[in-house]
Amino acid sequence: MRKVMVVLVILMGAAGLLFWKGTADPLKVSLHRVDQGSVEDTVANTRAGTVRACQRSKLSMQTGGTVDALLVEAGDRVEKGQLLLRLSDQEYQAAVDQAKANLQVVLQKRAEICFGADRDLREQSRQERLAAKKLTSEEALDSAKTRAAMSSLACKAAEAQIEEARALVKLSEVNLDRTRLVAPFAGVVAEINGEIGEYVTPSPPGIVTPPAVDLIDDQCLYVRAPIDEVDTAKIKVGMPARVTLDAFRGLSLSGKVSRIAPYVQDYEKQARTVDVEVQIDDVPEDLNLLVGYSADIEVILEHHEDTTRIPTEMIMEGNTVLRFDPASKTLEKVTFTPGLSNWVFTEITAGLEPGDHILAALDTEGAVEGAEVMPEGATAAVSDNQR
Repeated sequence: MRKVMVVLVILMGAAGLLFWKGTADPLKVSLHRVDQGSVEDTVANTRAGTVRACQRSKLSMQTGGTVDALLVEAGDRVEKGQLLLRLSDQEYQAAVDQAKANLQVVLQKRAEICFGADRDLREQSRQERLAAKKLTSEEALDSAKTRAAMSSLACKAAEAQIEEARALVKLSEVNLDRTRLVAPFAGVVAEINGEIGEYVTPSPPGIVTPPAVDLIDDQCLYVRAPIDEVDTAKIKVGMPARVTLDAFRGLSLSGKVSRIAPYVQDYEKQARTVDVEVQIDDVPEDLNLLVGYSADIEVILEHHEDTTRIPTEMIMEGNTVLRFDPASKTLEKVTFTPGLSNWVFTEITAGLEPGDHILAALDTEGAVEGAEVMPEGATAAVSDNQR
């Protein structure tokens, strides 16, 4: 009798378990709807890059002297050729005036000497005509020829003196220009070293001294960043790229690869990298993008538009996903053929179609192949924000 009771209890427990299994609620899961959009194949830098200016000059004076006028301040925007700083130039200006006065004197002397040379040449011609008629002596003719030759040489010497005087004027003007510092290009003044009344000296050879003016062309900016040597082999000059900055989260600037370094950097305890430069296309006027900011670059190797895609994080090993079968309300494992892929999206070339629903959260407990599931709420759409 006791044995019969035990068997009945076991049978009742088994029947209850089967009944519970048959009436258990399906597992609630979050599904993602396969859609279409853009997918890119990209490579990014391994360490932070730096924003740099296409032109940056640390300007120094070519001669020593006392600062007489400081015509700009740090932060001022200047045009090409604009005067930035001037040294005391009375001595150099006086030298220019003296050289110009000397040139006028030499010009006057040349006029007098060459006028006399013309007169002597006419006298020589007159003596030659008289000699042909036997109306003058040979001595007079020879004397006229000698005077004409000597005065012609003196005229040529006066011409050479004029060239020398003009060169002296040019030299004195060059020395005067050395007391003036002008902008070699349009840009913004980053730093000024010097005050009115201070004495400045040019940098001696081999000795670095602070520049008088640090000028930056902030209208042309680029980012230099290291990229792994393996990835660099895929990059070519002219490829499109994106630039992101730590100082401006969420902002992405477009650019193009402008230079790939012709050598590999080999730093101790670091992967070998190649410096890649990306020139920024357009900087928004309201963006205070400063030279020296840290930045990252992402070079776009290939881009496909309006292609079937799924989030990369939803892919399982072997290029498989768990697709929801609305007929049986179960998850089925599907193998697909991938195309382009990055850490955000993966392109689907075969195996899935737009409108299919796949398991969104792979860490959902119990969500395995063959499990009966129920979509949880509305199917969430995945944002198309790509870096």
